[in-house]
Order: sequence, then C-alpha cells, then structure tokens
Amino acid sequence: MRPLDGIKVLDLSRVLAGPFAGRILHDLGAEVVKVEPPEGDVTRNWGKVRAGLAGYYTQQNVGKQNVCIDLSVKGGPEIVRQLAARADVLIENFRPGVMQKYELGYEDLAQINPKLVMLSISGFGQDGPESERAAYAPILHAESGWLERSAGWNETSLADLNLSAADTNASLHGTIGLLAALRVAEITGEGQHIDMCMLDAFLATDDTSHVGLDGVRYSSAGGLVWQGVDGPVLTAGDFRWVWKRLHEVHGLKDQAPENSDVPTKRRFREDAINSFLSSFATRDEMCRALDECNLAWGDIKTTAEAFESPTAQHRAASIEVDARDGGLRRVVQTPYRFSKSESGLKSDQVAPYQGEHNMDVLRNWLGLSRHEIESLSQSKVLIEAVDPEEI
Repeated sequence: MRPLDGIKVLDLSRVLAGPFAGRILHDLGAEVVKVEPPEGDVTRNWGKVRAGLAGYYTQQNVGKQNVCIDLSVKGGPEIVRQLAARADVLIENFRPGVMQKYELGYEDLAQINPKLVMLSISGFGQDGPESERAAYAPILHAESGWLERSAGWNETSLADLNLSAADTNASLHGTIGLLAALRVAEITGEGQHIDMCMLDAFLATDDTSHVGLDGVRYSSAGGLVWQGVDGPVLTAGDFRWVWKRLHEVHGLKDQAPENSDVPTKRRFREDAINSFLSSFATRDEMCRALDECNLAWGDIKTTAEAFESPTAQHRAASIEVDARDGGLRRVVQTPYRFSKSESGLKSDQVAPYQGEHNMDVLRNWLGLSRHEIESLSQSKVLIEAVDPEEI
C-alpha cells in the first residue's frame, strides 16, 4: 500500500509552494484534485511545451485530477464547498483574505467538515502587519537575510538563487504540518488550519539563522570553487582546513611576501591551490590527490548531468511518464524510499488538462448526474474540459 491511500486532497493552489505539496501527497498515495481557475495556472506557460503541457506545470501536477471552476460566477464557491465537505485536506496559497472573500476560509469550511485539515501558504502569514504583501520566492530570499549572508555581506556580489527555495521550504514544512494535523484528526476527529508563512519556513530551515540571533557575522563553511583539470571542482569545508591538508599532504607552499596581511596571504594561497589542481594530466589524478588529503570534493554539473550521475541513475531520481503526444517525458521523482510501502509516480500517469476531470470528480465526489454537471458548464461555473486533440 501507499502511506496516504484513501486520503482526499483538494488543491486550490497554483505555481509552486502549494502544488509541490499536492504533488508530494499524490506520490504518497492521496487522491489529489487540482481546482484551477479559468485563466489557468501561470506555470502552464513555463518551460518546454508538449501536447499543450509545459514542463514546469507537468512536474508539479502530474498525476493529479483537474477541475476548472470559476469562483467569480454564482455557484462556483458552492461547488468548492461541496468538494471541501468530502476532502480530508485542502491546500491553498492565495493572498490572505481571498478565501474569506468567497466564504471558503477555514472557519467557513470547518462548519461543514470539522475534520478538514487546511494548509494555507503565504509569504508573511495570514495576519500581521505584512500579511497583504505580494510574496514571491526572491522577495523572501532577500528579506530572510539569506541573500546578504550568501554574498558574504558584500553588496557588489549580491545575486539571487536561480530556484525558488523559499517556496519549496514552505511547501515541505507545510506538508509536515498537515501530516501531523491528519494524525491529530485521526485521533480526535477534529481538523485544523495550518498557517504556513514562507518567511517562518525559510528562517527555520536556514542552518545559519543563529548568526542574526547572536548578533554576529559568521561565514559558514560553504563550497569553494577551484580551477581544475577539464573544468572547475568544488571543495567543501573551511578554506583554512583545505590549505592545511594540501600543505601537509602535497607540500603546497605559501609564497606571500613576509609580513603580508591576511587578505594577501589568502590570495597567494588560493593561487597556489588553483595552480596545483590545474597541474595534473587527468581529472582522475586530481581527484585522487584531493582524496589523499581526505577532502570532500564535488564536480560542478548541469542539472541534466546531475540526473545522469551514477547515484541518480541507481536511485531512479527521474521517471518517464506519458507525454500525451505519443512519446514519453522525464520528470523528477519524489525522493521517498520506504522499506514496506510504495510511493512515487507511475509511468502511465499524466499531467492533467484544464478541466479534464470535471465530469469524473463531480460524479465520484459529489454524486452529481451528467445533466447537473452539464448545467454547471452551461452556467460557466465549470469550464469545459480541453480536448487533447485540439492542442
């Protein structure tokens, strides 16, 4: 079995922080229904498009069912309420206040489904002085202190991450929270609302948050990049340790002038390390020299190369799924490997088209007839399913 077999999830979220949580729950066995607005999730336009499905959207939503509901049309919120009444979990990442506008806030839904666990992800929390602010991952990277600290407090080298770490951190912490709340609901019969703030999540996940709390400046032992044979190489650990080991094992010398200051000495030592690591005939010889010093090192790879690594291949870090164009498409696999349970995607699963499962979900979850569902489509509460042949 899968750990979350039998759990029903209503996913009203979009982009990343919410959909990533829904993807995790799906891969752990839950039935996940994505409720998408008529304008569609913006990520439908991100990445390579095949059969009308973009890579980014596919990765976060593969395996989910899809219902397209217009909340601005009379009757739209009511359909969501009916679905929520039969769900175990509801995920949303609207700006605070939007769910309440449609009478879909936790207090509203708890009246019709006391056991519902609702996860709300927002940049600055559901209430408080900044709750109304727009929040995208780069904003949280900047305001969490990460951006400045990663640049070593050097304003000239400030640069954001090229990935949405604030979103994925909030999603992972949110998933942990809702799994804990599901456990409580199982015991007590009572659900609850999880207010997951992206700023909270990022601060909690940052292993160097103690820097700000202690009021000190500290450079963590991040990776150091060196010129190497056939491309750069990264070493982990403090620079002083790297120099000490190379000096002791391979006899590297400090050529800095006598009485040099610390920045000058470091510059000369960095030059010596770069020259040493570039001096080998092959990359294998260079790597053996690092191993002889008991230094941890890593190749700097592209994402594509990372998926071809021996470990990623051995652990099946990606999987080919139906691309809906007659071929297969590789997507990342969730990393859970249980000794007695199954998890992850299956090769026959697909990413859903907008409104593709209107009929199936409203029949199976709500018991509506075909006539009732067609009436909802005619009144524009539901957006008709996209015909894949028209993509």
